[in-house]
Amino acid sequence: MTQPQTDTQHMPGHSAMLPSGPWAPFLLRMLIGAMDRSRSLSLADRRRQYGRDFTLKLPLFGKTLVISDPDKIRTLFKADPAALGNMEPNLGRVMGRGSLFALSGDPHRAQRKLLTPAFHGNRLAEYRELMAKEARAGMAHWPEGESVASLPAMNDITLRIILRTVFGAEGRDLDALRELLPRLVNLGSILAATPIPRFDLFGYAPWGRFNRMRAEYDAIVNRLIENARADGAYEHRSDILSMLLGARYDDGAPMSDREIADELVTLLTAGHETTATTLAWAVERLRRHPEFMDRLVASLDAGETDLLDAFINEVQRTRPVIAFTFRKVLADSYTVGSWRAPKGMHIMIAIDLVQTDAELFPEPMRFNPDRFVGVRPDPYQLIPFGGGVRRCIGAAFAHMELQVVLKTLLAEHRLEPTTEKGEGSYSRGVAFAPARGGQIVRYPRRAPAAPA
Repeated sequence: MTQPQTDTQHMPGHSAMLPSGPWAPFLLRMLIGAMDRSRSLSLADRRRQYGRDFTLKLPLFGKTLVISDPDKIRTLFKADPAALGNMEPNLGRVMGRGSLFALSGDPHRAQRKLLTPAFHGNRLAEYRELMAKEARAGMAHWPEGESVASLPAMNDITLRIILRTVFGAEGRDLDALRELLPRLVNLGSILAATPIPRFDLFGYAPWGRFNRMRAEYDAIVNRLIENARADGAYEHRSDILSMLLGARYDDGAPMSDREIADELVTLLTAGHETTATTLAWAVERLRRHPEFMDRLVASLDAGETDLLDAFINEVQRTRPVIAFTFRKVLADSYTVGSWRAPKGMHIMIAIDLVQTDAELFPEPMRFNPDRFVGVRPDPYQLIPFGGGVRRCIGAAFAHMELQVVLKTLLAEHRLEPTTEKGEGSYSRGVAFAPARGGQIVRYPRRAPAAPA
């Protein structure tokens, strides 16, 4: 690996020592890459050129320190929230100022404390049957023997699961949310990841269209909040909305309706799109590894789940839906390893790079779930959910959902293998999805005929 050079910047009151990186801003490098395809823009190429750590000039964030060394990642995940905080701008741009994604420091800690019981092990167990039921219903409509994209169907399944989990029942308002949320998420993902000016233009500009959809969402959720409060026994319900209505901060104050609405859109969005995309990648990988698929089906038929967990880990390692996470330096400067980042600088934790590091995962580009069989993944090497105080609060929920949906799929359907080249990935704004939607060809599994 190339030894990185250092770049010392002098700033008022202190100095910052940073690794080298490309001199050109990201948008200019995109233009160069469009004119000359031989000049790759991938982070993997930057790692080969500069080493595990380097700097990039990124839209929205400016000069950014990129880290993919596990020891440094451990330091960042364990950092004092007063020294390293949330990135700015962040997903609060689309999810609201009361969203967990928008908060830092004590407000983030307090909000996370209120949400944690919703994803406690005992409560998770209550959701397992619901997940299997919704998965079975969603898969019933798949055509038999035809090649179709699995991602839209997986999106519908995971959306139904999170809506039922959050609100606890069906109804006209939930049907409206089921139609509205995919449009809201698709546009919000693009707006959150790109520097589009916040012009409304009478509701016709991108932000104007998003604001109209968000107002429609708020009206629906406000009705659902009012209906839940009108239920005198909501404290005894198990849905997340009822739990948030009864939650209290340390000073005894309840969450405001705006805070509840922002947290619910966060859970609804983060709780279905990334999981659905991982499921589509799982389908894409299974069809290209038929021998492993046969082993996995046999193990699930025998009531075992170790191989399934290993498979999920390997899908998330090789096809991460979220390729990076950020921290912003809040202290005067922050030292990580031999680098010192100045106040206000963003540090990118390159999930994709650390999970494809040959020193950590031999033959990193080879899809090999067996590398995780009987092995507990290192939490600073396999990091699909991030880490530290900002680790995805629904990680356990998402893993259980992946387990249940995949078990249901493989128990009741036979996937046709393919020799086609693996699908590439494309950015949906925040998440990276299979380029063709994770094409699936399936047939119902039929029990073998009894011997005569």
